[in-house]
Amino acid sequence: MLQSLRALASRRALTRTRVLCVSLALASATAYGQDAGLTLDTALYQATNRSAAIEASQASVLASSHAAVRADQLPDPVLKAGIDNLPIDGPQRYSLAQDSMTARYVGIEQEWVSSDKRERRANLANRVIDKERAAYLVQVANTRQQTAIAWLDAAYAQRALKLSKALVNHMTHELAAARASYRGAKTSAGDVTQTQIMRSQAEDQMLKAQQTLHSALIALSRWVASPVTDVAGDIPTLESHVSSLSFEELEQVQPEIIAARRDISAADADTAVASSNRTPDWTWGVTYQQRGSQYSNMVSIGVSIPLPISRANRQDQDVAEKAALGNKARFMFRDTVRRIQADIQNLSTSLTNGRERIAQFKRTLLPATDRQVRLATAAYKAGTGSLADVFNARRTQLDAQLQIVDLERGVAQTWARLEYQVIPKNSQFGQ
Repeated sequence: MLQSLRALASRRALTRTRVLCVSLALASATAYGQDAGLTLDTALYQATNRSAAIEASQASVLASSHAAVRADQLPDPVLKAGIDNLPIDGPQRYSLAQDSMTARYVGIEQEWVSSDKRERRANLANRVIDKERAAYLVQVANTRQQTAIAWLDAAYAQRALKLSKALVNHMTHELAAARASYRGAKTSAGDVTQTQIMRSQAEDQMLKAQQTLHSALIALSRWVASPVTDVAGDIPTLESHVSSLSFEELEQVQPEIIAARRDISAADADTAVASSNRTPDWTWGVTYQQRGSQYSNMVSIGVSIPLPISRANRQDQDVAEKAALGNKARFMFRDTVRRIQADIQNLSTSLTNGRERIAQFKRTLLPATDRQVRLATAAYKAGTGSLADVFNARRTQLDAQLQIVDLERGVAQTWARLEYQVIPKNSQFGQ
């Protein structure tokens, strides 16, 4: 028995040790992932799982689901109790048993809603759930899109800062060389001063790049709901399939179009409910009346029927109102489709043009600035050029590189607006 207990304790200790090791490994992996920087896929995952706006949309879906449960239920029955025909003067005043007309009663009434009406109301409630689910998809798509844009901003800001730091480091070394040359009477004081001025300008540009990166990381932190100090990973290939989707395919993955289509369904269901309300609901009742012992007790059975004496000004107007809102939803759907299609076409054209501009700059501008730097450096070493000329060439080269980075950032944002305005098929979000 003692050996069994010892063996059990040993197994439990081993299990705890294994759990602790796994926990430490996961913690180390998580910490390493944070040190390594936030990748785009991780940012999208965190944003969609931590977004308060998405959680609010999910709460709306849940609220609509609860409302749908009661949509096809009958109204609560009404319990009635009281006294009829109680004398208030004369010899029988306040007597419950002496007058034959006096009776205590208890009864119940039930408003009866037809199964057709309840079915239409349940259908409307389900269409409202569909609307809320579409609103949830719109929020998911917006969160993913804005997160991708924020991540790309930070990624390109890091590239720009790296280029600015490289130029400052280069100018720092060159300035030290210029001062040494001045002490050796190989260069003029004007060259040294010009070098100092250009280095100061480069440092200012570096500080501006640091602030741009800091702002981009703050914006990204807002979407992933946690502080971000660095981003990592490759920038995705800026190619999008969205522009090649047919309308039938787009209608399945574009949340705004899905929402506009479901607005029509909800409006039509609301119109059907209003049309069914043209027929009034009857209320049935049963009442038991107890009189004095010398009189017979009684039972009353009755029905209450609303009289739609002004149907043209009431029920028909309600139907007309709902039908007009249905037409509004149809017009809004057409407008949404046209707007989305035009936006996709415009973004696709901008993406293609931007990629062509990037390729053209890399093919012509960068080689030209590289050649200019080599020529200026060779002239300075040969004594036919100045150090300021070298720095000017370096700054021109940096400006060209930063121009390309800025262009790439704009093209990447265009790509994100195009690519992430749809929900991937068979995704975790559903419809």
